[in-house]
Amino acid sequence: MRNGHLSLLPGVLTQLLLPLGAAAQKTSDCARWCPLNSRCVNATACRCSPGFTSSSGDIFTNRLENCDDIDECRPPLAVSCGKFADCQNTEGSFYCECSPGYQLASGAKAFRNESENTCQDVDECSFRPPVCHNSTVCINTVGSYRCCCRRGWELKPGFQNKQTDTTCQEMSFPAWTEPPGIKSQGLSHFFETVQVLRRDFKPALAQDTIKELIRGVDELLQTPQDLEALPRSEQHRVATNLLAGLEDVLRNISQSLPSGTLTFSAFAGIDLSLKVQEQGDRNVTLSLNQAKMLLSLDEVHGSSDSGPSVVGLVSTPGLGKLLAKAPLVLDPKQQALLRERKEWLGEVSPVLLSDVVSAFVSNKDTQNLSFPVTFIFSHRSVTPGPTQKAFCVFWEHSQDGGGHWSTTGCEMVVTRDASTTCQCSHLSSFAVLMAHGHVQKEDPVLVVITYVGLGLSLLCLLLAALTFLLCKAIQNTSTSLHLQLSICLFLAHLLFLTAIDQTKIKLLCAIIAGALHYLYLASFTWMLLEGLHLFLTARNLMVVNYSSVSRFMKRLMFPVGYGVPALIVAISAASRPSLYGSPTSCWLHPAKMFIWSFLGPVCVIISVNLVLFFMTLWILQSKLSSLNNDVSTLQNTRMLTFKATAQLLILGCTWCLGVLQVGPAARVMAYLFTIINSLQGAFIFLVYCLLSRQVREQYGKWFRGVRKAKAEPENYTLSSRAVSDASTPNTEMFSPPVSQGKSEPSR
Repeated sequence: MRNGHLSLLPGVLTQLLLPLGAAAQKTSDCARWCPLNSRCVNATACRCSPGFTSSSGDIFTNRLENCDDIDECRPPLAVSCGKFADCQNTEGSFYCECSPGYQLASGAKAFRNESENTCQDVDECSFRPPVCHNSTVCINTVGSYRCCCRRGWELKPGFQNKQTDTTCQEMSFPAWTEPPGIKSQGLSHFFETVQVLRRDFKPALAQDTIKELIRGVDELLQTPQDLEALPRSEQHRVATNLLAGLEDVLRNISQSLPSGTLTFSAFAGIDLSLKVQEQGDRNVTLSLNQAKMLLSLDEVHGSSDSGPSVVGLVSTPGLGKLLAKAPLVLDPKQQALLRERKEWLGEVSPVLLSDVVSAFVSNKDTQNLSFPVTFIFSHRSVTPGPTQKAFCVFWEHSQDGGGHWSTTGCEMVVTRDASTTCQCSHLSSFAVLMAHGHVQKEDPVLVVITYVGLGLSLLCLLLAALTFLLCKAIQNTSTSLHLQLSICLFLAHLLFLTAIDQTKIKLLCAIIAGALHYLYLASFTWMLLEGLHLFLTARNLMVVNYSSVSRFMKRLMFPVGYGVPALIVAISAASRPSLYGSPTSCWLHPAKMFIWSFLGPVCVIISVNLVLFFMTLWILQSKLSSLNNDVSTLQNTRMLTFKATAQLLILGCTWCLGVLQVGPAARVMAYLFTIINSLQGAFIFLVYCLLSRQVREQYGKWFRGVRKAKAEPENYTLSSRAVSDASTPNTEMFSPPVSQGKSEPSR
């Protein structure tokens, strides 16, 4: 038996080894080079595991390729986890989790897709320990939270409000100091009271502090003592300090008040209305005795802001004494509107119709509101006259601590006898002003006279200048003066006609006004030199040699004629550059007496010429009385008298008519002024050219030469002779009468 069993052993071993051989054959068919995160497909290919891929796809045959993680949270797959959730990629997989500030309703940390999303807001303010500093109140928001200062507390320096790390400190009385350089016992006493209130301030007693502060301001304005004796600029600085300081203090310490409305009226008239509210109606109306304000807290405080909202309105009628005669500055739109209507504000200071009312909220940034704040002012009954206009204004602070009234951002909705409604796009200190204005009504007849007269004058001045320049027979010191005067008047009249109304570009208008200022001053300066030369000529009538007079005038006339006007314009432009150009014309602005930078020198020149005129007449009268029957000398003396009178009439006295345009005779004076001055160039051409025998003779020679040149174009002898005759000296005009008297009998 044993041998029989042994004989069966090889067969059994063969059956046992057959499966092992098959397995060995399969193993030898699988690729052994498949990289990490993959498995073999056969002897030549591998497949990436789920969540991984190669550059060739899931199956690859290249031994150099790897299986890289698939980011299911990014395109093109971009798994959607739903609202308030984020996709998080892992190696070979992904999961969804709620965004910060949210959690799953089940409390789980992760889920797979949008259908499993149950993310909801987490109330961080319920956490223990608290997430906010103990000086703040936690405000839960959707997906987050904010930390806001407690009531009666303010931000600690270096922190921001409504942040997760906000830290606050107990509310303090803000610093309020006296304006520097102001010497006033009443003001010093007031600020001593302010410092006491600041030192003793406690948030729990904020209401009492506010009342004491209002009483202090009221007493200061009720008995201003030496404040009214201060210069206007210092009074404006005091008013600016009081308005800004009171507004800042009330804004800060009122945040310590409980919710509700606080009203308080002081003895001398200061009126306060204050409202503090947490939630509720966002449209707020505050009323005082003489004013009412309507605003939306969503505009000035922000609908998403938390914490108490503070809105205040305070009326300070006593400040009107300190703000008297403060300047008014219109915004560009109103200036353009007045310019279109040919109107401008007068030099009379505007008058306050209403009390000065300051509006403030807990938020300091109240500029450029999308919806305006409405103010309704009650004031004394007044009906604006034809030259008066009411404005809604606010007090705009300047860098030097003063300020001025401005209309920027404010417009008047409606005005009645005793009330005015205004709308402003910002908060500040407001009032209603009555300003005096002027309306420029153009007389069409005067306009026609001006254009026709100046056009004729331009032609005559051009002819006169060419005559003085080309007529060799009359060229001397006198004609040099006439030439410069004609050039200045020609340029001034030409610029006046073409550019006086170019007011759209402010810089260009200022340049035109400066040029007109200079040219007309230069014209009057040359008129002064004309008068001086005429006087010196008359004084030396018996002197044959005029060389001393000529040398004196040649050295003097150009530096004086062009230098003195340039100096006056330079000083004027340096002191008041903004007053070159007005809303209605490119000329000197009437404000601040700036027009006297032109009228002053003109009046001086006219006065000097009057003196020279009468002295010249006296000399000529003496000369006439000493003559016997010398006709030639008599004619020359009378010609000098006539020219002296004509020169003063044409170039001096006519401008006096412009100053005399007042009262019942204003219209007559306006017509005389326009007619005579618009024909100024024509009179110059008449007196100095057409009435001059030498010039007429020269004109005759020119005309004869032109006719002969046309008749005989081939003959140039006559024209040459005419030019030769033109160059022959002739000293009739302002020449010594003695020499002409000697030649007269020979005729």
